[in-house]
Amino acid sequence: MKALVLAGGRGTRLRPITHTRAKQLVPVANKPVLYYGLEAIAAAGIRDVGIIVSDPRELLQPDHRTGELVTTLVNSQAEIRAAVGDGSAFGLRVTYIEQEAPLGLAHAVKISESFMAGDSFVMYLGDNLIKDGIEPFVRTFEREKPEAQILLAKVARPWEFGVAELNGERVVRLEEKPKQPRSDLALVGVYLFTKSIFDAVRAIQPSARGELEITDAIQHLITTGRNVRSHVIHGWWKDTGRVEDLLEANRIVLADLVAKIEGTVDEATMIEGAVHIGPGTKVERSRLRGPLVIGANAHIADAYVGPFSAIADGVKIERCEIEHSIVLDRSHLCAITGRIESSLIGRDVVVTASDARPSAHRLMLGDSSRVELA
Repeated sequence: MKALVLAGGRGTRLRPITHTRAKQLVPVANKPVLYYGLEAIAAAGIRDVGIIVSDPRELLQPDHRTGELVTTLVNSQAEIRAAVGDGSAFGLRVTYIEQEAPLGLAHAVKISESFMAGDSFVMYLGDNLIKDGIEPFVRTFEREKPEAQILLAKVARPWEFGVAELNGERVVRLEEKPKQPRSDLALVGVYLFTKSIFDAVRAIQPSARGELEITDAIQHLITTGRNVRSHVIHGWWKDTGRVEDLLEANRIVLADLVAKIEGTVDEATMIEGAVHIGPGTKVERSRLRGPLVIGANAHIADAYVGPFSAIADGVKIERCEIEHSIVLDRSHLCAITGRIESSLIGRDVVVTASDARPSAHRLMLGDSSRVELA
């Protein structure tokens, strides 16, 4: 069995973070979401992995120093190649498959046919996170040998997902983002297929949004009498495409954190709960409440960093409070009044107070930013 990991797409729900970073590389507990999927694939005994990557694209956005609009080349493909390499760090053999445009999940399957070479495969969406892995589902698929097997989870907003209607474990109908869902069972971003899926992909037409939908391809298998089975996940699963889901995944992963201190912590600092501090990090006169992870070469001074926060490498936090948040590399938070919470802060961001009068908020924000001011 092989694997197909989808690491294309534009991550519109996580803008502006994804203007300059592939959505699959946004970290949860200081580790890119994509890594969790690759580790789950390796743990299931799969070794050959194709990763779907997108072509570079141009983006018009303000220069953070001058405010002038400049054209930036966003090359998430190069970023993913650099982060994953040949896959050997995960015990995998990785082949990159280029998708010229985001033409749908079924299109990604279609262009992977030569790589699969007739083998069955698991398709894994690279921005999904399944805590308990996929090994049980792979073993069930190998044992029962259906034409396809889909993973499902009960969700509160089924109209935002592909939804399955079941007869026992057999799938009888799929519908993409229905206005009136027939069930609350949503398609999780993991699918298992035999080579019959390629005939189904060739048989369908693009949807109204111009994409080849994987739900249409699976429905074609059902309509033509193929055996499509389901497996309902009872552990937790997260599609990390939205900020609130990313923060929730961060909270759940950090709940299992093991305390480890590699940096230096002065005697005036108080630590409560499981806190992981990376090498080269310096903490002074602060209060840290776990579960909390702080990366390498960070500096925390006269600050409160609260639970369920992930602070990346090189971050500086001085004279302010933060909790239940993710702060990416090299950002600087200084002298902020009031506590920062439930926030996602990008790379190289500076948030600071100003003594200038008259008192006012002074902001420079990229496209699709959101700021709440008290």
